[in-house]
Amino acid sequence: MMQINRSRLFVASCIALAVTAMTFAIRAGILGQLSDSYGLSDTELGWINAMAFAGFPVATMLGGFLYNLMGAKKLLIVAFFCHLLGLILTMAADGFWLLIISSFFIGFANGSVEAGCNPLIADMYHKNKTTMLNKFHVWFPGGIVIGALISKFMTDASLGWELQIAVMLLPTVIYGYLMLTQKFPEAENIDNSTSHNIKALASPLFIFMVLCMTLTATTELGTQQWIERILGASGASPMIIMAMVTGLMAVGRYFAGPLVHTLNPVGILLASAIVSTLGIYTMSIATGNMVYFAAILFALGVTYFWPTMIGFIAEYQPRTGALGMSLIGGAGMFSVSMWNPVIGSWIDEGRVQAASQNLVGPAAELAAGQATLSNLTLFPLVLIVAFGGLYIYMRNRPKPQSGHSEGEQSSNIDNAEGAA
Repeated sequence: MMQINRSRLFVASCIALAVTAMTFAIRAGILGQLSDSYGLSDTELGWINAMAFAGFPVATMLGGFLYNLMGAKKLLIVAFFCHLLGLILTMAADGFWLLIISSFFIGFANGSVEAGCNPLIADMYHKNKTTMLNKFHVWFPGGIVIGALISKFMTDASLGWELQIAVMLLPTVIYGYLMLTQKFPEAENIDNSTSHNIKALASPLFIFMVLCMTLTATTELGTQQWIERILGASGASPMIIMAMVTGLMAVGRYFAGPLVHTLNPVGILLASAIVSTLGIYTMSIATGNMVYFAAILFALGVTYFWPTMIGFIAEYQPRTGALGMSLIGGAGMFSVSMWNPVIGSWIDEGRVQAASQNLVGPAAELAAGQATLSNLTLFPLVLIVAFGGLYIYMRNRPKPQSGHSEGEQSSNIDNAEGAA
């Protein structure tokens, strides 16, 4: 009889999340090549990016509702085959529409990884959830570092974008093999009830946080996804910047537990909004080596956005449970999918404005990128006001009780802290 090997399942989960992150990084690195190969505008590239971000929340939300019925293994098998299909279709693409379809499959695979692995790890390591979930989610920024460096070196070596996509097939096959040949444990240590969660979603505070999540996610992921197009003419290496930013984020999130438990979550969110604004604004006016300094500010600003937003829901809206955490994460990714075409159109409009000022070549690209970053600064600026108001509103308010046992409430909080 096959034995359950928790360590092997954990490693497979980490590899699957690394593949998820690599798809973000490598797609960001090849946007210029896709534009040259198929004559795509940045608005069209934005729609291609949007499909990856749209597929993610669709899978996450469906997976959140279906996890109790399907279990982790079936969700991860879906992820594996969607990753394979999406990557192969991307390499075989002959233009805009096949890139749209393949990007959706990759996004759906990425969301299925999140939907399957988070509750799996929380259940397997129910006595040590926070530590293990944090270690698992290090591999999102960690995978972006890997993908960014691969894209940088392969592009410098004049290797085609198809080969960069093909690189991701190897870790995909590895995690698929590990998942398919391993017995999964039965769910025994997570709350499987959702009826009371649905009633709690109508809370004004939850709705407010969902709206804020659309801005925090776009501040972080919207900026990163366009890093090559925005900073390509700045005198700094966009992929090195992405690797540096996500490397700092990985370290910060690895040690996030003590910070989240020590400081007020709303204070962390407000500070993150302020530093993110400074980082993006500085990138919008910097050139050369100063771009790296600005990128460090940006990294420090966005590191704690995602986990603290979900952790806030777990602590202050505990009755929404796992469903609430899943929906707020899905809302974040969905918003990025909606803003991607807009960001692409900002770059196109920036080029037109640069041309009207008689700027050409790298000078025009630099002007377009800086104008786009100026627009992106508005997202964290709005968050400063929103989180400032939230800080005043939440001051001296006690954390509500979920109505569950102390152990169940602790489970919700632990799940949140590892969820980004």
